[in-house]
Parts: sequence; structure tokens; C-alpha cells
Amino acid sequence: MNSEFIAMLDYLEREKGIKREILIEAISSALVAASKKSFSCSREVRIDINPKSGAIRAFAKPLVVETVTNAQEEISVAKARLINKEAQVGDEVEIEVTPRDFGRIAAQTARQAIAQRIRQIEKEMIYEEFKDRAGEIVSGTIRRFDRSDVILDLGKFEGIMPSRERVNTEEYNIGDRIRAYVVAVENGPRGPEIILSRSHPNFIRRLFEIEVSEIADHTVELRSIAREAGFRTKVAVHSSNEKVDPVGACVGMRGARVKNIVRELNNEKVDIIRWYEDPKEFAREALKPARIRAIEVDEASHTLHVSIDKEDLALAIGKRGQNARLTSRLTGWEIDIQEDRSAAEAFEQQMGGAASQLAKSLGISDEEAKSLASGGMNSIDVIITAEATDIDGVLGCGLEKAEAILTAAKNQVAEKGVPAAS
Repeated sequence: MNSEFIAMLDYLEREKGIKREILIEAISSALVAASKKSFSCSREVRIDINPKSGAIRAFAKPLVVETVTNAQEEISVAKARLINKEAQVGDEVEIEVTPRDFGRIAAQTARQAIAQRIRQIEKEMIYEEFKDRAGEIVSGTIRRFDRSDVILDLGKFEGIMPSRERVNTEEYNIGDRIRAYVVAVENGPRGPEIILSRSHPNFIRRLFEIEVSEIADHTVELRSIAREAGFRTKVAVHSSNEKVDPVGACVGMRGARVKNIVRELNNEKVDIIRWYEDPKEFAREALKPARIRAIEVDEASHTLHVSIDKEDLALAIGKRGQNARLTSRLTGWEIDIQEDRSAAEAFEQQMGGAASQLAKSLGISDEEAKSLASGGMNSIDVIITAEATDIDGVLGCGLEKAEAILTAAKNQVAEKGVPAAS
């Protein structure tokens, strides 16, 4: 038993990383609980284990009495004085109560209790080692799947990446080595659990701190992050040092730094944006390369109303509204993107003025004048260069009326003091 016992201690200390003193204490407690019925006296039993030889001895402290009524708890004065000559009634004396076949008992009855205690020690070690590591990035190998959760081998311990923390666009296979962000270490009813994530926005933050030395030494600050894991991430950076370009520092020489991050994220798109305190400038930067016409700030609703040219509208909103959503999260403002109508309204106003002048000068209806203006004949000078068939093609009024309109236009030009409409 002793040689096997020492070999077991050596193995557990070496492979599990559990200190021998902790193992001996755990085994002692387990043996007391498992072997109480085997002791001649079971009052205040303690187990003494020699860490070198593996010898196991049991001791108890019975109460000294005149007449023994409970052999499990008491000892007579006469027997007590054989151990301690000065023993008196009411004292406690320590006696050895090691059973003759205690080695067999220890091997047979304590194994399960010892294993349970060792599992408890392992869980305590996991919690102690990882409780302060929340917020770090760890590397591990995918060991197995528990439904849709991924179980990672982190060396001595296991971590769990729940389905909610996975990236939907990533595929995971047993044996793959991946990096993940430690979201939390929870000491639950089943023991401590190391909760990992690859979709958390702070996974991006830690990757930038690893790759960009200026962020690690606080020369560049990572002010805000907005992420839709697997698709796109926007990162806003700032430097109080005017000589440092925060965006350039994060991109790196020939894009080396950001390429490493994108590679780790399996080609997720990463936009690095300069942070501005002014929300209008910040939003303008975040929506690039879309060209912004105007931004109005609504403090009451905490909304930015953004006007954009029609051709850039889809670019600013993004696929399924993704770019607008990420910009809103990044800036902390609601983003309302609308088509810029100012140029169209100015054109319509100009066309309306031209049509009104044509109607008055040529004696035609407003609708006919608007049709001519929309068809490119927005002034008398243009109309007199056209043919009657051209006017008929625009209005569909017949050649006779088209000829009359053309004649009226020519008469207007011929009359002195009546300028041509512009």
C-alpha cells in the first residue's frame, strides 16, 4: 500500500499540479469520513500520513471518565494514566486507533472519496488560476462538442465556448487550435467554468493591443468598437500626440498589423476610423467613402440626420443596413440616413420657373409648358431652334399646334424689348 500510495501522490503532484500537502490533507479528511466505523474510538479522529514513507496512522482523543459507558467516545482513568500519568477525569488524551488492516481499508473504502476531493481541488485550482484572467486572450485546442458548445483544451483545464459566443461564419473542427477571449470565470454549482468567446467586441480590442504596440503603451487609444461578428467591425482610434497618426499605427507598414488581425478573424472586414469628439465629424468619418451632404444634430432624440446623394445612399446604409447600424453603435448616436433632395428641389424649382415663363409667353397651359421644359425645351431660345415635329414629339399635340407654338416663339424673339426666356 505504501509504495502505491507514494506513487499516486507523485503522479497527482506531477500531472495535476496539486501540491503534496494539499493532497495529504484531502486524503486524511477522506479517510476519516470513510473509515469511522473501523476505529475503536471515533472521538476527534485525525489521520497522520508520512509524506515520505506513506505510512498511515489514526489517532483519537477520547474523554477521560470514571466509568466507561461509550467506548467510542470515552476512556477510563486507569487506561488514560498509562498514556499520561497526570490524566484526570474530564481531560482528553490522544491515543492511536489505527486498525490492523487499515491499509486495505484505506485502499478499498477511501478511493472514491479521495477522487471526489481531488476533483474539488482541481476545480478550486481552475478558479484560482483563471479568476483574474477574465479579459485576456488564451489559446486552446478544440477537444469536443457539447451540443452546439465548443469545449477547448487549455492545457491543465478546459474552457467552454457557448453557442452564443461562437462566430456564425466560422467552422470548428476537433483538433483545431484557436484563440479566444476569456469572458468570465464562473464558480457555478458544477464547479468553475471558463467562458470563452470569439464574437465578443473585446476580442478585437485585445487583438489590437497585442498587434499594435502604440495601443499597448497607450500612445494610441482605442475609443470605441462596433462589431457584427464574422462580417464587419468598426474601430475608432485616437491619439493625444499630434505627431502620431492613430489610423496609420493600427494599419501598420503595408497593412501588416491589420492583416494579422483580419487573418485571425478569418477575413472579417475591419474598418479603422479616426475618432472625433464632435459627433458630426465622427459620423462623417465613420460613413466614408459615402459622400455626406449635410448632418443635422437632434439633441432631444440623440439622433444625427444625415443627407447623402442618391448614388451614395446604398453605400452609406450598407448591406441590410449593416453600415448604418455599426456607425450608430460606434458613435453612440442614432443615425437617420436620407437621400439629399436639395439639388433635386433646386432643379425642380428652376424648371417650374422656366415652365411658368413659357406658358405666359407662348399662350400654352402650365402642363404643356412643364412637358416642354422636362423635354429639354426650357426656353424660347431653345424652342426656336427645334422643328415642329420635335415639339409634337414632346407634347403629342399634333403638327398644327406644334407649328403654332413654334411661330409664337419666333414672334417673341422678333419683337423688340422682349428678351428670350432663360
